[in-house]
Amino acid sequence: MATQFPQIGDWYKDMALSQCFEVVAIDEQAATIEVQYMDGGVSEYDFESWRQLPLENAEAPEDAAAGYEMSSEDCHMNDEIMVPADKSNPLSSIEPESFIGFDDF
Repeated sequence: MATQFPQIGDWYKDMALSQCFEVVAIDEQAATIEVQYMDGGVSEYDFESWRQLPLENAEAPEDAAAGYEMSSEDCHMNDEIMVPADKSNPLSSIEPESFIGFDDF
């Protein structure tokens, strides 16, 4: 049984499901705890249900970002500016209208 209140970022193993998960959000107003499993699945428990879960503390896995479906290559941003090769976009040929003065009097 879960006897301690979780913190965001804590990892647990659900002994009934034999799955590890991370606490990703706690909503005290709605009295819910949101968790994300290693496969990316998300689940939500109310505070009362949380206390009934057969949990044990777990260490964060080596690839903790696996549930977010991001590889290490996805995490690195490229500083290059991307310019579309196709200049036939009809929106690129629209010029803004110019006007002199104001029409709000």
